[in-house]
Amino acid sequence: MYNPNMSLTLAQALRVDESNRIAFVGSGGKTTAMFQLARQITPPIIITATSHLGTWQTSLADTHIIANSPKALAHLDESLSGIVLITGEADDNRMKPVGDSVLDSIHRFCLDLAIPMLIEADGSRQKPLKGWADHEPAIPDFADQVVQVTGLSGLRKPLTDEFVHRPEIFSKLSEIQLNDPIEAEGIVKALLHPDSARKNFPHGARHTVMLNQAGTPELQASARGMAQSLLEGFDSVIISELEKERIYAVHEHVAGVILAAGESSRYGEPKQLLDWHGEPFVRAVAKKALEAGLSPVLLIVGAHKDDVVTVMNDLDIRMVENPNWKEGQSTSIKAGIKAIHSEKPNVGAAVFLLVDQPQITTSILQGLIEKHAEGRYPIVAPMVIDRRANPILFDRRTFPDLRTIEGDVGGRAIFHKYQVEYLPWHDDRLLLDVDTPEHYQRLLADESL
Repeated sequence: MYNPNMSLTLAQALRVDESNRIAFVGSGGKTTAMFQLARQITPPIIITATSHLGTWQTSLADTHIIANSPKALAHLDESLSGIVLITGEADDNRMKPVGDSVLDSIHRFCLDLAIPMLIEADGSRQKPLKGWADHEPAIPDFADQVVQVTGLSGLRKPLTDEFVHRPEIFSKLSEIQLNDPIEAEGIVKALLHPDSARKNFPHGARHTVMLNQAGTPELQASARGMAQSLLEGFDSVIISELEKERIYAVHEHVAGVILAAGESSRYGEPKQLLDWHGEPFVRAVAKKALEAGLSPVLLIVGAHKDDVVTVMNDLDIRMVENPNWKEGQSTSIKAGIKAIHSEKPNVGAAVFLLVDQPQITTSILQGLIEKHAEGRYPIVAPMVIDRRANPILFDRRTFPDLRTIEGDVGGRAIFHKYQVEYLPWHDDRLLLDVDTPEHYQRLLADESL
């Protein structure tokens, strides 16, 4: 349920920084999204278009410049105040897109002055949904983020040109027949299809899909159901109602990092390999991480590496060796962050799991993921009664600080620097871990596990 006290701005949801070059494509709120974002960024901001804009949309900017050639931009630096919109000339009720040479000049100008650049790169004729012709969308190669907007007001409407721009193409992409109701599954198919807007997404850019017009609890529930499938092709899925400036959730890939490099010196034998209902601790934890949808799942190994790897080879996880494991848990955390960057650099957060907690459930892991999606909090931790528990989720904005911790300390070393959002959890089994044989016997004796 929407809580205005923890709402995100669009700039926060998109993880915008001052050097971004963001292209907006799709339908159902592109222009609204673009100008709303522009108002949230420190000015000046330059907006341009590689597709037609309605003439009425020029009034959304503070300054409008018509540029048919780079010469028209000769005094652009004198017009830098607030939001500057640059388009081609008027053509009936539309403004023409800028040409390639003008676009290149704007790009160079923004690079030189470190000014954000937003580009409307698609047309939809004010329809909530669309199909894409071969030449669409016209996304510049230099875009570092593409925001694919989709209007959920088209959900369950008939597939006709009243609700869909280029309905015949959308029908092919979605596998929905013309005039049939548009269901969520069909929208997902259309967005993920290789001939959708994704065919022109620049390599290396961050890919975000925004499920907009989610103004009812029913539409928000439908959007949540679509999010996991859409993450197969996008880095982020935003659920929004931009007309009310509301962001309901931001779903991103969340990694799982299993800390399993320790020697278990206090215990006397490798805790990673202790039996838990017929399988080793480390395998039980990894399977829960996979079942919860964490991706990628990274297993940090050090002491007892060969024995641990032997029991894990058939699982879809990546082994990460920590040669510095003797220097404490901080080295395993840093090894995990480094591996995330190389494995999936656009991951939104990571859950760090302890190898001596095989009793964790998929529900607590999914609870942490959902809480993070609601507010994109820097740190999310379970709270059992009045005690903080593990596992703990860290947003990607904390990763630079996690790389600086030293010694035998975990992520708690940076708690003082960030807001910690606590997830109330009524399961005191999360407070159990295994440091001694007595702890192990207590865990085994718990009949509820």
